[in-house]
Amino acid sequence: MLTGDLRESSTRVVGQGPSVEPLLDPRFLAVRRRWTAGMLLLPLAIALPAWLGQDPAETDLLLRAQSVGLRALPALPLHMNESVEHWIEEFQTTRRGEFEALLERRGLFAELIRGKLRERRMPEDLLYLAMIESGFSTVAVSQVSAVGLWQFTGPTALQMGLRVGEYVDERRDPVRATDAALDYLEWLRARYGSWYLAAAAYNAGPGRVERILSRHADGRTGDEDIYWEVLRYLPRETRDYVPRIVAAAILANDADARGFTGARQEAYEFERVFVPGRTPLTRVAESLEVDVNILRDLNPHLIRGVTPPAEIYGVRVPLGGVSMVMAYMAQGPSDLRTD
Repeated sequence: MLTGDLRESSTRVVGQGPSVEPLLDPRFLAVRRRWTAGMLLLPLAIALPAWLGQDPAETDLLLRAQSVGLRALPALPLHMNESVEHWIEEFQTTRRGEFEALLERRGLFAELIRGKLRERRMPEDLLYLAMIESGFSTVAVSQVSAVGLWQFTGPTALQMGLRVGEYVDERRDPVRATDAALDYLEWLRARYGSWYLAAAAYNAGPGRVERILSRHADGRTGDEDIYWEVLRYLPRETRDYVPRIVAAAILANDADARGFTGARQEAYEFERVFVPGRTPLTRVAESLEVDVNILRDLNPHLIRGVTPPAEIYGVRVPLGGVSMVMAYMAQGPSDLRTD
């Protein structure tokens, strides 16, 4: 596997997971309410001046001035120390080939993940958490059965609202899993006041990080430096976790200057077409006259290669493919379904 040792293949302990239910925790709900309220009020802020008779030119000028602040997204702190320098050296020397392969694969999901991070005003360099977790692979499986791009275990996936069943495993869905991962990271950041501690808790579990902070940091939170203070008390895999993320971000953001000039994979893009239950991806591929592996890559969450029974399901197809599938379906539903 190209990701080799860069991935955290044993980062979770069996039975370890969030110590409280994130979706029900008041702090998590408060973060989501503030974000949702901002999105709901933005159209009103734009329309209200027109209703009150304000000069549209003045309104435009005001919004442009305010947008300067909106564009200044928060950055992930990129501390430089011995641990980070070690991984910068590793990625440029002994593991250079593996790291270059990951940079090439980054092109597949970078815009998807960065776009969602921008929408939430979260640091775009959190993209590299997915790099270290899975090597940007939707089918990655760890030694403790964490699955997908963001390496969710089954219990955590269900807790975060992902569908995990016989036909559909949304841990492998880059869109749904990214939404769930960012929900979780947002909650962890609100809990610890630190992206480094949030990342450590994502990797090792918030219960474990909570105990370490209580024993070795007097329960303090809210400062990135606390991560480095408690570093030696973290599980072995987690000690390297944040340094790897920081090193990857530093190198990736300066890739050309550092000689990483390989090709980038094309972005993950798709359209959705709704098809009957039990529709095999092979039939959809036939309707599009493409290799079925293209459909499997776009729909890695359809783990049996067929849509779930007894429901109309949205299958992802290449851009421009919806009309072809619809024309094929117009000949009769049985042309797509299995018996």
